Amino acid sequence: MSLPLPIVDEDPWLEPYRDAVARRRERYGAALASLGDLRRYASAHQHYGIHRVDGGWVYREWAPRAGSLALVGDFNGWDRAAHPLGRVGDDGDWEVFVPDAAGLAHGGRVKVHVVGANGAHDRIPAYIRRAVQDPESKDFCGQVWQPEQSYAWREAAPDLAADRRPLLIYEAHVGMSGEAGGVASYQDFADKVLPRIAAGGYTAVQLMAVAEHPYYGSFGYHVANFFAPSSRCGTPEELKALVDRAHGLGLAVLMDVVHSHSVKNRAEGLAEFDGQPGLYFKGEHPQWDSMLFDYARPGVRRFLLSNVAYWLEEFRFDGFRFDGVTSMLYHHHGDTAFDHYDKYFGREVDDDAVTYLQLACAVARSVRPGAVTVAEDFSGMPGMCRAPDDGGLGLDYRLGMGVPDAWIKLLKHRRDEDWDVGGIWGELANRRAGERTVAYCESHDQALVGDKTIAFWLMDAEMYTGMSKADASPVIDRGVALHKMIRLVTLAAGGEAYLNFMGNEFGHPEWVDFPREGNGWSYHYARRQWSLADNPELRYADLLAFDKAMLELAGGSDLFAGDPAELLNLDQENHCLMFRRGGLVFAFNFHPERSIPGYRFGVGRGISGDLEVALDSDAREFGGFGRIDSEVRFPTVGGQVSIYLPSRVALVLRVAV
Repeated sequence: MSLPLPIVDEDPWLEPYRDAVARRRERYGAALASLGDLRRYASAHQHYGIHRVDGGWVYREWAPRAGSLALVGDFNGWDRAAHPLGRVGDDGDWEVFVPDAAGLAHGGRVKVHVVGANGAHDRIPAYIRRAVQDPESKDFCGQVWQPEQSYAWREAAPDLAADRRPLLIYEAHVGMSGEAGGVASYQDFADKVLPRIAAGGYTAVQLMAVAEHPYYGSFGYHVANFFAPSSRCGTPEELKALVDRAHGLGLAVLMDVVHSHSVKNRAEGLAEFDGQPGLYFKGEHPQWDSMLFDYARPGVRRFLLSNVAYWLEEFRFDGFRFDGVTSMLYHHHGDTAFDHYDKYFGREVDDDAVTYLQLACAVARSVRPGAVTVAEDFSGMPGMCRAPDDGGLGLDYRLGMGVPDAWIKLLKHRRDEDWDVGGIWGELANRRAGERTVAYCESHDQALVGDKTIAFWLMDAEMYTGMSKADASPVIDRGVALHKMIRLVTLAAGGEAYLNFMGNEFGHPEWVDFPREGNGWSYHYARRQWSLADNPELRYADLLAFDKAMLELAGGSDLFAGDPAELLNLDQENHCLMFRRGGLVFAFNFHPERSIPGYRFGVGRGISGDLEVALDSDAREFGGFGRIDSEVRFPTVGGQVSIYLPSRVALVLRVAV
């Protein structure tokens, strides 16, 4: 008798695919059994690379088809004959012992000289812990990194689940977090930005561009050195201090990990590392100009799983956002319409990638039992956020990627008068039951030059001249009102967690444009203007104040702990939407001009007595017109309540104490 498959048993549409789901579970079980001790298996970083041992150093590398390898660097004058590696065993391993007398030391620059079928090349060791760029030649080198004193950790990591705190994620890029031009440091971020994030009510920070990447403008998504934190922002110890400071502020720290692809660059990355194609990769990504990992190959799988363990062990990250999951899961990399369940279980699914993700989540939890895992997947793969024993992939959350696309489409193509509140509700509520979603209303990609943030779509050039509180601007009034409403309805109805990209909480007015030839290698738009939000004379401060109040409400109400939002009223004619969640009643009036006195609607079962205002987007402290008296109570009669709901206003009501 076959074991139950909960994701199939709970979804009758999956019944035709029961065998496929069962095979998915069986492949994972077989892979897990074949690996033995999972923690030991995912510890390749403790074996390969450069390590201090008694009397010197040992360097090990995996390069099965190479003809010869030699360690070169400052310590031996880059002499390619001085320290050759010897083969060890039959699995393609190489090794060399370098005695202390040879001069290899912490901070020294190194490469490995590889002779293979594609010629002789100086490469950066695959497991290097730090890579640095020469300011003159722009060449990247590995750097021996093993300080005499290990970093002394001071703070315990927060446990959001145990503390009943919601997952409210602040997505950030350390390098562009400064206000001045240039690349901000880990220390700058820890000192200046982390306190802002904690004070704003966020419970987690998600760091982009952590692993070393040769091109700064890639946003960190073309990784070359998977075990090396980006040296642009400081040392590994300074990154550890950042994580430590975040933990002290009660913030979990997630890493944006990129195991979906890697740079094509041979000089900095892993392509043709042993002299031929196909060691780490199975081919090129057709859209991303990068290389695709071969998840079926044991050496590659161990490399990536060890990378998962490394960041959790060495830097005490609290989890990961796995980038490019849709690209990983399918041989077509997501280049199709996911309009039928066949698309999730057919030949286009990369079964090896599915198994890899299941194993990666298992490794993460074996290292840190409370590790949070988030999938960047727009396909809607069933079971993404269910346990492998249930037939799932084992991640905790998926990003609700359809929501930001829907908001941008609405702002670009529909007049306010033509908004479809039913469509808004449908997009926010459209997610798989029993699988948690991270809701967000705009992505970091929309902040890039060539696109626009929600604030920019709403207010555009008027933001440069009309954001002073002393100036009257209907464009700004509209934009500020809708900015608050869009964020609140997304948080309240769109998922079981929430994410915001750095600066969007206060409507940052600039796009992101990293230094490149087309902008004269300028850092002017690769920054964040925090001073705008700190200026009480500007409307940015109002948006920031609302964001903080919104998150405080979410954190104090168990908003995400129970069932999804329950629709109470959908009024297309008046553009009004009401729903309840976490004991709160949410009322939105998206109409551009129609304020409605005495609006009566049902509040559902279990809510009685008087209701009071818990949050009012129109309050003056949030840049509104103050049309609602915060002291007024609204009695429920026969399961209904009657309220005054002004245009472009959101109200949150709770049972009065």
